[in-house]
Amino acid sequence: MSLISAVFLGPKPVFPVDFDMERKRMVDEDLRGRGIADEAVLKAMLKTPRHLFVEERYIERAYADSALPIKENQTISQPFIVALMTQSAMLKPSDRVLEIGTGSGYQAAVLAGIVKEVYTIEIVKNLADEARERLARLGYKNVKVLHGDGYHGWKEAAPFDAILITAAAPQIPQPLLDQLKMGGRMIAPVGGYWFSQDLLRLTREKGGVRKEYITGVVFVPMTGEVRK
Repeated sequence: MSLISAVFLGPKPVFPVDFDMERKRMVDEDLRGRGIADEAVLKAMLKTPRHLFVEERYIERAYADSALPIKENQTISQPFIVALMTQSAMLKPSDRVLEIGTGSGYQAAVLAGIVKEVYTIEIVKNLADEARERLARLGYKNVKVLHGDGYHGWKEAAPFDAILITAAAPQIPQPLLDQLKMGGRMIAPVGGYWFSQDLLRLTREKGGVRKEYITGVVFVPMTGEVRK
């Protein structure tokens, strides 16, 4: 893969973009510069080629700190939020992680650079199929993609050390809490449909679930049974 690739937005090519340099700038300024301190997360973000997970028409903005549209009216989250959610999950190399909302596969790829196994569920079949092919093509052997309703989780692979929900839920699905190990962490945006939500960390403990507020966020809504 060439380190420098020309970007085509129309009949004429835009000035070539050095994606490696842009990715390093993103990590240094948008992540480390805003308080992301987990070196495993920073290393994974530096290694993961976000420009291969965005739509071609937005490729020149791949390393801007902003969410970008993908197919099916979904988005790829801004890099800082990806890093913040990943850091907040307090991951270890031996962890098994479930992601709800695969999208283009970028968050799953970042997780794959940190933990032992990643299981990711996408409710939109077209996105699930494309993400599965993309992740396999890029050599992510420790990621499994399932087409289905993330509300139900992945019972056959449970329990998980951590669960990340990458779409806004009006409430936390009980089946997902049940699939967390004791001491497991769930990171989820909880709240309104298209409005601001609270990004929470929920830790399963013997006495119940401990909730911690992380920050305010805006995510696309989680669909499926969670809305019934």
